[in-house]
Order: sequence, then structure tokens, then C-alpha cells
Amino acid sequence: MDTDSLPDIVVSFTDNYEKILNPHQRQILEDTKRVRDQLDQLERQRGFGTPNLYVRKAEETFDPDEMDERDSFYKTTKSLLVLFQLMGVMPIMRSIKGSGQERTTFSWTSKAFIWAYLVYFFETIIVCLVARARFIMFISSSDKKFDEVIYNIIFLSILLPHFLLPFASWRNGLEVAKFKNMWTNFQVRYLKVTGEAIEFPKLEPITWTLCVFSWGCSMFIVLSQFYLQPEFPFFHTFAYYHILAMLNGFCSLWFINCTAFGLASRALQGHVSKIIRSEKPSKKMAEYRNLWVDLSHMMQQLGKAYSNMYGIYCLVIFFTTIIASYGSLSEIIDHGVTFKELGLFIIVVYFMTLLFIICNEAHHASRRVGLGFQEVLLNVNLTTVDISTQREIEMFLVAIDKNPPTMNLDGYANINRELITSNLSFMATYLVVLMQFKLTLLRQSSRKLPVDYLPEENM
Repeated sequence: MDTDSLPDIVVSFTDNYEKILNPHQRQILEDTKRVRDQLDQLERQRGFGTPNLYVRKAEETFDPDEMDERDSFYKTTKSLLVLFQLMGVMPIMRSIKGSGQERTTFSWTSKAFIWAYLVYFFETIIVCLVARARFIMFISSSDKKFDEVIYNIIFLSILLPHFLLPFASWRNGLEVAKFKNMWTNFQVRYLKVTGEAIEFPKLEPITWTLCVFSWGCSMFIVLSQFYLQPEFPFFHTFAYYHILAMLNGFCSLWFINCTAFGLASRALQGHVSKIIRSEKPSKKMAEYRNLWVDLSHMMQQLGKAYSNMYGIYCLVIFFTTIIASYGSLSEIIDHGVTFKELGLFIIVVYFMTLLFIICNEAHHASRRVGLGFQEVLLNVNLTTVDISTQREIEMFLVAIDKNPPTMNLDGYANINRELITSNLSFMATYLVVLMQFKLTLLRQSSRKLPVDYLPEENM
């Protein structure tokens, strides 16, 4: 390992020098100096016994049979993957053993993708017919009230994810396959480092339940609009079933992965706590640190792989919730409590529930993987361990600080609880603007009434 590649930074922590640097700059220089010293020490000790510092080994090539046998995550969540294949949402496939490919692959000419083309083609015919009918109602409503125009916009916006599916989901197929393979490799590496296989037995019944619930919830929401909305023909319901089921499926996918991250983190924390109490655990700590870095990278890859889909997801939730909330309040002001605003209220609650689940699960996963390990490492009594172990604990904490396990949509937004509050604040702002517009229309209509009746009174 060549230390000449590092920048030539001279750190001299005198009183005058510390007055020039702010705390953040001083921390960067201290980290740079620490890394340089550690590399110098490793270079001096190369060939002279066992070094006190441990670097990560080169990537290993695992046996496909062993990867399939140890891939508990794939086995327990396979039902959701099959559901996505049948719906044509994400046509990734498991490769054949001995093909020399990664275990999960993506190809634009695979059997799964040809099936996705066919499913999407027939679904598009129905969606286009319904979208055309909705658009005709929208452009022919010039003589109608503003509120009635708004209702058509609500159901047009819900159709939008279908048309964006090839760009938002299929285009990121390679990144999704990479994420699946990261899970497979992590489980085999976890077994080799800890000596125990990681299992997810509770995820299998949860996944099956969510698969059924995704379609059941979709049918309930769509049929409720058919019975509660006066201008919602039964034929239109067929355009919305698969769209809402797709949104529910992506929410289920996020929930399952965040739950798996939490379970893997908890298992790894147990091994870290156990190894710290052993004699000279520095080398094992370095391997556990590498496992944690893999886990953190998987969390980041989840956001990158589905960045476009969940980005559109959040935009549709944001837009539809605002319009549906306005429609509910407007209907109450005009006609009181009716079945119509009850249907709109169901849409609001449904979309806000999806947003809450995604943000809340991402928050918990980040805390379990990041803060959970920090608490374990900070509670270690450093006076009871050797110097090399102290250094490994310090490097572990630096790795957590410099590589935080955040769920990020490829740089567009961080998925956490702050996203809920920011969305609510924006929704409230736009809702106030729409309600002011509504009240202005009411005042204008009330002023026109006496003018309309004046000619009749004079006659």
C-alpha cells in the first residue's frame, strides 16, 4: 500500500495553528494525519510479524451452490419478487447455476422482460381508454365549477405512475439486480466471518401477507371510489387496480428491506458485543467493521436502485393528497358531509399512510444500523482492551461517522421522518392558497346574485 498517493499535508497543532482552523477543518486534518500514521506503521511492519492494523481482503468469489443455500433473504422474500414479475413491474431473474453470471440478473431480452412487455401493453390499452375519458371530462368542463374540474385531476394523477413505469422502474433494473446480489454476497460473507448463518424466518409470512394485502387494499380503495364518487364508472376501476397494487408493492418492498436491515444489524451487534469481551479481538473487529460497511452500502444502494420510482412515488403522493384534501374541504363547505368527500378522504388517508410507512421504516433502519452500533462501541471500556483493539474501535466509529447509513434517493432526497414534516408543511401551504381561491370564488358568486335579480324586480 503506497502512502505517496496521500496529499502532502503537514499538521502542526500549535496554539497559533489551532486559532486559524475551525473545528471541522481540524478534524479533517487529524483524520488525515491518523490515516497517514497508520499506513506508515503498516508499511514498516510489512514482513516483520503480524501487523496491528488490518486491511480488507480482496473480493472473494463464492460458490453458486453455497450462495443459493445461504441466501435466506431471497428465499423468504421470493414471493414479492415473483409478484413483481407477474405484474411486469421489475422483471429481474435468478440466473442458472454454472452460467458464470451473478445470482440475480437483468436483461432487456429475458423471458421475464418479454412477459413484462405483454402485461404492460394490455394494461396500457385500458389505462389509455380511461385516461382519454377523464381528459375529455376535464376539457369539456369549462362551464362547470372549479371543484368539479379538480376531481378529474385527482384521478388523472393516479394514472401517471403507469406511464412512467418504464422510465422509473425498468431503467434501473441493473441497479436493482446489483442490490439483490449485494444481499446474497453479504449473507455468505457474514457466515464466513461470524461462523453463523443469518436467517430471516419472520420475513416469509410477512412477505406473503403483504403480497395479498397489496391487491386487497387496492381493490378496496378503487371500489370505494366507485361506490362513493358519482362520476366513477365501473369500467374505470380496471385501470386503477394494478397501479395501486404496484404502489402497495413498492411500499411492502421498502418495509421488508428496512426490516431485514434491522435484523441483520441486531445480529451483527450481538457478535460485536461478544467479541469485544474476548482476548485481543482487534482482527475480528476489523472484519466486523467491513461487514458493517457492506450493510451501510446496501442501504445506500436500495435508495439508488429505486430512486426514480420512489421519487415519482413521493411526487404523486404530494400532488394527489393536496388536491384530494382541497376537494374534501370544498365539498364540506358547499354541501356539508356527503359520500363524495368521504371517498376523497379515503384517498388522502391512503396516500399519507404510504408516505408515513416509507419514511418511518427508513428512520428506524438508519437508527438501528448507525446509532445502534455507535452505542455499542461507545460503551466499551477502552482501559480493558489492548491498543490495537482501541484503534479498531476508533476506526469503526470513524467509518460510521464518514459513511452514515442513510436512505437517499440517489442524491434527490433523504428518506426519513423529516420528509414527512416537510411534505406536511408544503401541503398546508398550498392547501391554504387553494382555500383562499375557493373563498374568493364564493365571494364573487355572492356578489353576482343581486345583479342577476335586479332586471326581474324592475320588470
